Amino acid sequence: MFETVELGKKIGKSEYNERVEAVRPELLRVQRELENSNCPVVIIVAGVDAAGKGSVVNCLNEWFDTRGIETRVFWDETDEEKERPRYWRFWRALPPRGKIGVLFGGWYQYPLNECYTRGITDMSFDLEMDRIRRYEQMLARDNALIIKLWYHLPEEEQRHRLEELKRDDRSRWKMTPKLSKHAAHYLAYTQTAERMIRLTDTGSAPWTMIEATDTRYRDLTTAEHILHAVQTRLDRMNRPSATVPESEENSTPPNTETLLDHVDLSQVLEKQAYKKQLAKLQNQVNELVWEAYNRKLSTVLVFEGADAAGKGGSIRRITNAIDARLYRAISVAAPTDEERAHHYLWRFWRAIPRAGYASIYDRSWYGRVLVERVEGFATDNEWRRSYNEINEFEEQLAESNTLVLKFWFQIDQDEQLLRFKLREQTPRKQHKITEEDWRNREKWNEYESAINEMIARTSTSYAPWHIIPGNDKKFARVETLKILKKALKEALKSHEKLEVKAAEK
Repeated sequence: MFETVELGKKIGKSEYNERVEAVRPELLRVQRELENSNCPVVIIVAGVDAAGKGSVVNCLNEWFDTRGIETRVFWDETDEEKERPRYWRFWRALPPRGKIGVLFGGWYQYPLNECYTRGITDMSFDLEMDRIRRYEQMLARDNALIIKLWYHLPEEEQRHRLEELKRDDRSRWKMTPKLSKHAAHYLAYTQTAERMIRLTDTGSAPWTMIEATDTRYRDLTTAEHILHAVQTRLDRMNRPSATVPESEENSTPPNTETLLDHVDLSQVLEKQAYKKQLAKLQNQVNELVWEAYNRKLSTVLVFEGADAAGKGGSIRRITNAIDARLYRAISVAAPTDEERAHHYLWRFWRAIPRAGYASIYDRSWYGRVLVERVEGFATDNEWRRSYNEINEFEEQLAESNTLVLKFWFQIDQDEQLLRFKLREQTPRKQHKITEEDWRNREKWNEYESAINEMIARTSTSYAPWHIIPGNDKKFARVETLKILKKALKEALKSHEKLEVKAAEK
């Protein structure tokens, strides 16, 4: 593979200056056009050590308007990053729509280094590459332009440059132990890189290999390639075309009967039994949450349900039970301008709890396949692909030692009507009822169909849905605490087994 970029290509100084003079205003022009689009540009800069990746990025920051480009590096993980899923740091680094983000190594840096230095199996490496493919596909479907650049040097050229760095006092700071280590294993490193490129070179996020032996050729080729990629994307976006929906083969057909029709809403709990069970369960949950904190087990609780179904009351019974320092309650409303400028999952990735803490979501990322679907705020293509994107997101949470529990609160239409009227008549509750709530009632059947498909497609072993009968508020609150208590106990028990196995190794 890399023999195709070991051709000794060079550009003379005069030709270089002439072509740079032509490309720089064009870069600024497409950058200005890009600012008015809904397309973020993600540039991955990777390659062998001493290829001059830093110099390339410095050129880009000089040739572009620096106000519209941001460079991010992923060296040692901070304590904050270590306590969250690995992709958390990458989600935070994504540029908003209309901007350019340059990522050194990006999500490729860790698996590439780990594979050849620690001997990760081909299967594990391939699984990680598959995750990267899915991640990039998700970003591309949200209109991101992903430009991946690999800078290559022949082994002899790399060795020569490293020797020069050692002799040059001004550049010696670049000679990190890690850099020297990589260079000492040139063949293993490039073989792993070759496999990485082969497995992640896709139509939506292709790799471009650039020969880095001649610095003028390297820098100019980079600039011209980025210019061409951005201009092509802008031309495509400006060209009118019919929207072709993605295949609907896997969508759940409309159904007159749904899972929600089988929920037993007649279940009730008497007042005395409720008080007794509530106090006991709250004490038990409090103890388990403290144990989870000490064992670094994070918790994500998702509360969804029909309007006035009792989500808020159940959330309060949980938050009243546990120390306020251990959780964050997040009420999800319509996205802000900043949030709309990113992939819809971006704002939820930012709110992931640190190890040992809990995040409680009143509404969540499921708005994509519920209100945005039913009300037409998301296109068919957008909400249909969200099921897989959400499952991937929750799987990464579970893999990073996070307990994910999702609750759907269900009530019937008569009970909802009674609660709506009560809210209108009660001064302290009048803020809870809006015209939107009344409009949503008119689409009850459409929402039930969407809910049924949501549960069918996103209830997984690592992030299950629990349907809570909500006609009786007392029953719903106690049932929610029972499920949380059981799940915490099981998660802590599994975590203990993993700790024992790790200690034995």
